[in-house]
Amino acid sequence: MADSQTVRKSSVGIASSEIDAGLRAHMNKVYALMSIGLFLTGGVAYIVGNNEALVMSLFTGMSRWVVMFAPLIVVFAMGSMINRLKASTAQLVFYGFSALMGLSISYIFMIYTDLSIVQAFLVTAIAFAGLSLYGYTTKRDISGMGTFLIMGVIGLIVASIVNLWVESQAWGFAISVLGVLIFAGLTAYDTQRIKNTYIQMARNGNSEWIEKSAIMSSLSLYLNFLNMFLFLLQFLGNRE
Repeated sequence: MADSQTVRKSSVGIASSEIDAGLRAHMNKVYALMSIGLFLTGGVAYIVGNNEALVMSLFTGMSRWVVMFAPLIVVFAMGSMINRLKASTAQLVFYGFSALMGLSISYIFMIYTDLSIVQAFLVTAIAFAGLSLYGYTTKRDISGMGTFLIMGVIGLIVASIVNLWVESQAWGFAISVLGVLIFAGLTAYDTQRIKNTYIQMARNGNSEWIEKSAIMSSLSLYLNFLNMFLFLLQFLGNRE
C-alpha cells in the first residue's frame, strides 16, 4: 500500500515538474516572439519615419485611414481564423502585423525627438518587465480585473476617436494617463492568464493549441507594450 502511494506521489511530482519546465519554455517563446514583433515594428517605423516625403504620403487623404486601421483588421482576422491556421502561418501573420504597425506609428519620428522616444521606450520596458513579473509570480487571482480592463480599452478607443475632432489637450492628457494605467493592468492580467491557460492545456495534453497559444499570447503582450509606450510618449515626449 505504501509503495503504491509512493509511486502515485512520485508520478504527480514528475508531471508537475514537466509542466513547470514546459511553462518556462512556453513563456520564453512568448517573450521572444513579442520581442521580434517589437523589433520589426521599431525598424519599420524608424526607416519610414525618417523619410519625410513617405510619411506625408502615407498620412494624407484616404491612405491615412488605411495605414491606421489595417493593423486592426489583421488582428481581428487573425483572431477569427487562428483555429484554421497552421502555427507557422499564424506566426508569419503576426510578423506581418508587426510590420504594418511600424507603418502606422512611423509618424512619431516626425513629431517627437529621438531622445523622447528612447526615454519612453526604456520607461515602458522597465514598467512592462515589473508588471509582467508580478502577473507571473503573484498568488492573487487577478482574473476579475479582465472585464473592467476590456471595458476601459473600449472607452479609450471611443474617447480617442472623439478627440480627433474635439482636439482637446486636457482630454488628450487624461486619455494618455488612463491608457497607461489600463494597459499596465492588462500586462499583469494577461501574463497571469497566459500562465494559467498553459497549465490547463498542458494537463489536457493539447500540444497543438499550446503552439498557437504562444503566438496569440505574444500578440496580447505586444499590444500591451506598444500601447503603453504610445500613451507614455504622448504626455512625456518632447515635440520637434
